Amino acid sequence: MISAKQVKELRDLTGAGMLDCKKALEASDGNIDGAIDWLREKGISKAAGKQERIAAEGLSTAVVDANKAVILEVNTETDFVAKNPEFQILVNDIAQTMLASDAKTIEEANNLMINGVTVSDTLIAKTAKIGEKLSFRRVQVLEANEEEIIANYIHMGGKISVLIKAKGTNVEAAKDIAMHAAAMRPKYVSQNEIPADVVEHEKKVLTEQAMNEGKPEAIANKMVEGRIKKYFSEICLLDQAFVKNGDITVAQFALNSGIEVISMVRFEVGEGLEKRQENFAEEVMAQVRC
Repeated sequence: MISAKQVKELRDLTGAGMLDCKKALEASDGNIDGAIDWLREKGISKAAGKQERIAAEGLSTAVVDANKAVILEVNTETDFVAKNPEFQILVNDIAQTMLASDAKTIEEANNLMINGVTVSDTLIAKTAKIGEKLSFRRVQVLEANEEEIIANYIHMGGKISVLIKAKGTNVEAAKDIAMHAAAMRPKYVSQNEIPADVVEHEKKVLTEQAMNEGKPEAIANKMVEGRIKKYFSEICLLDQAFVKNGDITVAQFALNSGIEVISMVRFEVGEGLEKRQENFAEEVMAQVRC
């Protein structure tokens, strides 16, 4: 039995009509991912990435010191707390403390000291003071050799943070690529990073989509080739049109700038987390009843 909640969730993710969502869920035995594929195959939904919902609040940051960089995310329950200067200072303190240490994981970071108190205990104390749960969600450390550089870019005060590691010496160009990554949301640096099962899955969906359009198999295969190239250009950093000059790709910009992108780390606050649902009318009424 397909529930109204499931239908609404699928509609929010894909933008498809309620009836189409219900049919998709029925066809996939209630599986959301399967229903999304069904809608895409029928040409009803083309939004492949909408299931990656940005949910929680908080801040990310990316700090660099010569050949080492740290990027991390700390979550809050509300955006109000995320904008609190005390919280912002805490996030930066954790990042700077990690940068000056050998810690590489959250577990190791939690044992580091800030003003004589461990990061873990500091988060607990801040949670008690602020009255809202704080969660140290993720962190990654990048290190470069003498032939490499690391550049950072922080967007919207910490809603998105990016690190780019590259061969070469042109830090400003690497920063431009980091800014591009913040804006264009690539998932991979190049096609070589895409897992084979992801490519095969996309080909299957695109093939079904073409066949459902009534195209002969030979033409459908040609269409799939073109669409898979477009898919790569959307999700791979180097294949994307450069945000500052749409006439060239990021790969061409990097080449022209004398650098070679090695790796990218991009944190967008709350991506993949369940969003806290708030109903302020109900909250007010609940307080009135007290």
